[in-house]
Formats: sequence, structure tokens, C-alpha cells
Amino acid sequence: MLGSILKQMISGTERVPKGIWQALQEQKKAVSGRKPQLGDIVKILQLITSSQRTFMVIDALDECTAVQRFRLFDSLREILEKSPGARIFVTGRPHIRAEIEIRLVGRMTCVSVCPASEDIIRFLRVRLSEDETPDAMDSRLEAEILEKIPGSISDM
Repeated sequence: MLGSILKQMISGTERVPKGIWQALQEQKKAVSGRKPQLGDIVKILQLITSSQRTFMVIDALDECTAVQRFRLFDSLREILEKSPGARIFVTGRPHIRAEIEIRLVGRMTCVSVCPASEDIIRFLRVRLSEDETPDAMDSRLEAEILEKIPGSISDM
């Protein structure tokens, strides 16, 4: 994942700064054809993010395995320690919040975003009104849908 972020950062610049280019060339020589290791990627990301304000976005972090998340959190913490201008935006289901708080203690702000019941009902009404087979549903079934679905929505 961090390798992908590094690639995006480098490909998003018109000209790679000299210090970063040198670090990449040194990395290329050191690895003798193998892919950069996590520690090498973290060092290059630290170099990039320490010299400019950087925003990284990681979506659906809860879909990673726990081991992958722990390694990622440790790497992100290392990057943040050397890069006060770096900001990381992470999305995921609520169950990983505790992991983030433990691994990135003091370096994060959590914002919970949950759908409002009224918004779900409004969405369902629009979708039900667009039904191509309106005869397949009576008012009782529609009322049941509008009652049960909003009540079963989680904090995803």
C-alpha cells in the first residue's frame, strides 16, 4: 500500500526533486533488482513528506488484515514523526478505531460519519418510486421496507 502511495506521489510531480531522485537511485542500486522493502519505502516517503505539505488518503482500511494494518500504522507513525506537515485521512468501519487510537496515539482526530435515518428513508422512497414493476409491491410491503431497512443500517 505504501509503495502505491509512493508511486502516486512521484508520478504526480512534474519534476522529482533532486534529493528524492538521489534516494530512489540509491535504493535502486541497493536492491539489485528486487522490489523496495517497507523500511526503504518509509524512508523515501519521510523524505518527500518532510519537505512539503502532504496529504495521504487510505480508504477502507478495515479490509486489510490485522497484521497488515499494524505494519501500516507503525510505518505511518514513523512518517508522521519526521513529517509534521503530513496529514493522513483514513476511512474504515468503526471496529478499527481502537487500533488506530493505540497505534497512532496523539496523532489523530476521529470523526464518526453515520447516515441519518431520515436520509435513508428519503433515499429508499426515491428508489421505490423508480421501481419498474410497481405492481409487485403493495403499500404494506413498502411500509415494512421503510421501517426495517433504516433500523438495520450500521455505522459502515
